[in-house]
Amino acid sequence: MRAFRDISVRRGAIATTALAVTLALSGCASIRDHRGYLVDGALVDAVQPGIDNMQSVEKSLGRPTFTSEFGRKDWYYLSIETKQAAFTRPRTASQVVLRISFDDKGNVEHIERTGAEHTVLLNPDGHKTPTLGRERTFLEDLFGNIGQVGAAGMGGDQQGGTGPAPGRGPNGS
Repeated sequence: MRAFRDISVRRGAIATTALAVTLALSGCASIRDHRGYLVDGALVDAVQPGIDNMQSVEKSLGRPTFTSEFGRKDWYYLSIETKQAAFTRPRTASQVVLRISFDDKGNVEHIERTGAEHTVLLNPDGHKTPTLGRERTFLEDLFGNIGQVGAAGMGGDQQGGTGPAPGRGPNGS
């Protein structure tokens, strides 16, 4: 009977150890994440310069991730794949930037596909942000604007200001 108990205790210990090792190794697996546009090569290849326009591109590829606000009319489709191991920050595994340029009439003029080679890695300093200008002390920041509110030249009831004339109400009476 005692031998039977020893075998069951050993099996339980082995099972517990196997479970602990499995859980520990599953924490080492990387997490993959996709953000942005899902690039379909066949649909992107179907868009042709000189043939397609804004409406046909939107029907084929969908709404762009963002559009240019100034200058040329460009649509951008962004796709980013990230990987993250346990207890680390996510890293970019792959990136695709699809830029579609349109002419003044809204027809496709140029299609450009780039990757992470044009990406700049920024490492911001969490303690201090460098700025242009002079250094100010804590007391200058605290008391620097005293006397500035309501100073001359700020409008109001002075001549040339935008307020009502002195002694007159809002309806002119």
